[in-house]
Amino acid sequence: MCKYTTFFINCKGFGLTSRPMPGAWKGESPYSPRSQTKILISLMDALGIDKAYLIGNSAGGTVAMNTALEYPERVLGLILVDAAIYSGGGAPPWVLPLLRSPQARHVGPLVAHQIAVKGDDFIKTAYHDSSLVTQYVLDGYRIPLQTQNWDRALWEFTIASYPLHLEKRLKELTMPVLVITGDDDRIVPTKDSIRLAQEIPGAKLAIISNAGHLPHEEQPEAFMTAILDFIADK
Repeated sequence: MCKYTTFFINCKGFGLTSRPMPGAWKGESPYSPRSQTKILISLMDALGIDKAYLIGNSAGGTVAMNTALEYPERVLGLILVDAAIYSGGGAPPWVLPLLRSPQARHVGPLVAHQIAVKGDDFIKTAYHDSSLVTQYVLDGYRIPLQTQNWDRALWEFTIASYPLHLEKRLKELTMPVLVITGDDDRIVPTKDSIRLAQEIPGAKLAIISNAGHLPHEEQPEAFMTAILDFIADK
């Protein structure tokens, strides 16, 4: 069996990454879509990785696709897992100045705290079989909520977002693309991923049975088979 080196990367402001606050950077926010792409390429540079397969789930799919569009020479293939291409993009441009006001920056983290209150229900919605969402799983999702400034960082991520309009650039993708979706995704509807595979030239589609928004967690064997078959076919 072929062996591959895999790196799991959290976008800035997620997982256990650092949470820089305003005043700690100059220029564009490190939480912006453009910065997320630059961070990914910088990491590849630091690790000495010239080219790689990029795998992105949900909002991570937008980062992976944007990277593939901006740095196609660095991407061997693109694997989009329940990617939020049609539904992503953040707040409308006209409302961003309001969200960036001192008053909104004060209230924003309080809004973000609702994740700690209602997050369990959202996680269960992401699964096809909610019985798999054990207390152990929930505790794992809550670990990042213990990091300093997680709520403020989430708000900075929100106000740094802007529409990338990736759905208008699908025909620019020149590398092999695999679209993976659970057959019962209620976060990014399964039909959106099917549409995505149809609109990307030459893209392949894998629909994972008995899986929701996180097929890699619910059906890891079927998920890995789809990826390894895709890579082996190149």
